[in-house]
Amino acid sequence: MTRFVVVPQWQGSPAARAMHLVDGAEAIAGDLPRARTVRVEVPPSAGESLDTGIRRFSALARVEIAVTEALAMEGVDASGAAGHEPAIVVGGDCGVAVPAIAHAAATHEGLAVVWFDAHGDLHSPATSPSGAFAGMALRAVFDDLPLPASRTEPGTVPAERVFLAGARELDDAESDLLRRGAPMHLAPADLTDPAALADAVTASGATALYIHVDLDVLDPAVITGVALPVPFGLSLEQLVAAIAAVRARVPLVGGSIAGFAPASAGAAVDDLGTILRVVGALA
Repeated sequence: MTRFVVVPQWQGSPAARAMHLVDGAEAIAGDLPRARTVRVEVPPSAGESLDTGIRRFSALARVEIAVTEALAMEGVDASGAAGHEPAIVVGGDCGVAVPAIAHAAATHEGLAVVWFDAHGDLHSPATSPSGAFAGMALRAVFDDLPLPASRTEPGTVPAERVFLAGARELDDAESDLLRRGAPMHLAPADLTDPAALADAVTASGATALYIHVDLDVLDPAVITGVALPVPFGLSLEQLVAAIAAVRARVPLVGGSIAGFAPASAGAAVDDLGTILRVVGALA
């Protein structure tokens, strides 16, 4: 069975409701099998930038190292090696995916990353308007950003095997990067055919797959508990179908889900049915 690593990190988020990400991660964890779930301790303090250009960097670095250690534990192997099922990391903000992807890439040379998100997450410290790491998280997967020592080398996955899916709110710097063709961007309209994403990933020559889902990729009519909602997103059926189509072509070796920031405990309950469908698609 799938293992889960719960990481209630909020320090990477630029949103005013960032602290609600802690409640969101814990709400999801409450519906996961306890015997197959581990939790990573997240420091309560905001942390310092340490001249990196990344807000709260010191706290983020501590969490990244802890996530890497949790994934390396016996029975919690994001690579799927040695007979283990892939681990699903549950955030928190999107920064929790970065060490999980690095961990999977260390074992799978042909790893492709599919990143479902309403936003690009493609900034660098030089271009970011907020300095928030969640807005740089996908860039950190394939580019050289200041990251802690748990990363053996920068840019763990080539940009040609990175796919941004469902994004519809991009800053100019992010759009400029995407116009170069790598990473590849599939807008919501491109995902009306579930095979479009699967075809693109297969064409990259990928031999293994990591899928990250920021829940704001879904349309606000589908889910309310996200900190930065963007209209005209994916339906739940579109998201689940796209995940299923690409998983049918390339073996999944790791995944993550992030961005749940419910306004209250009652609001969390309203969204959990939707979220558990996404968890099920990954697991």
